[in-house]
Amino acid sequence: MSKLVIVGTVAFDALETPFGKTDKILGGSASYIGLSASQFKVESAIVSVVGGDFPQSYLDIFSNRGIDISSIEIIKKGKTFFWSGRYHNNMNNRDTLVTELNVLENFQPIVPESYKDAKILVLGNLHPAVQSSVLDQMEEASTLVILDTMNFWMDHTLDALIEVIKRVDVITINDEEARQLTGEHSLVVAAKTIHAMGPEYVVIKKGEHGALLFNEGRMFSAPAMPLESVFDPTGAGDTFAGGFAGFLSQSENVNFESMKKAVIYGSTLASFCVEKFGTERLESLKQEEISQRLKAFKELTQFEIELTS
Repeated sequence: MSKLVIVGTVAFDALETPFGKTDKILGGSASYIGLSASQFKVESAIVSVVGGDFPQSYLDIFSNRGIDISSIEIIKKGKTFFWSGRYHNNMNNRDTLVTELNVLENFQPIVPESYKDAKILVLGNLHPAVQSSVLDQMEEASTLVILDTMNFWMDHTLDALIEVIKRVDVITINDEEARQLTGEHSLVVAAKTIHAMGPEYVVIKKGEHGALLFNEGRMFSAPAMPLESVFDPTGAGDTFAGGFAGFLSQSENVNFESMKKAVIYGSTLASFCVEKFGTERLESLKQEEISQRLKAFKELTQFEIELTS
């Protein structure tokens, strides 16, 4: 069985959308990535840190999905990273109400020995210097490295971020971040610019408008599944990354064709994530549901047309 190591945040979120609000619930990039990837036949581990206030029941959610939690450090006298946000009526914009780094502030991830040869490494949204320290620990040059980042690091640690980008195989960012990183409005031009920085594959997420995959002049566009309602978009991008990585972990070959399928799987998993608050939908998700939605995705995009020369 292939190995997947996920380095990112395990956190508390408090959310408010037009559909309601929550108290502190399970959140964090590694949580969404791990739960999404657990839908595939992959041996996975989360590398993260939490405080003594983090309930065992949340850790059990990971364990029950077959995710190795032995590298989630528990600082008993510390508090878990906490983020609170309020979404606008259009669900595309949000206001951050509270950010408390707590134990994350001094987090120094340690990749377990048994995962240093992992087939895939997913670097969730963290400080670029922390992401670099993880890359330094990996032993296998054949490991496929997938990087996720955000505009905060572009604003405050751009030089360090660019150094990390040079070392990864795949980068997944949203359209706004791609434009900020490159200064280019055209996503096609932005992708070419990012590709020149180092990554072989560039994935640009466009929320309710799907995702774009770029590789050496080739492009692939995947739609987003039209949904009757989006309940909570928190973690959708991380869920996409988890589905993307999970599919690739069981692929014999990693190439443009398998990347295209990975994008579809990522989009499929993300479409479930937004149906309930936080990780709730991912916790109950069944394989049959994924298969049905993949079928719907195929019907959404498949058509026959006769081309004349």
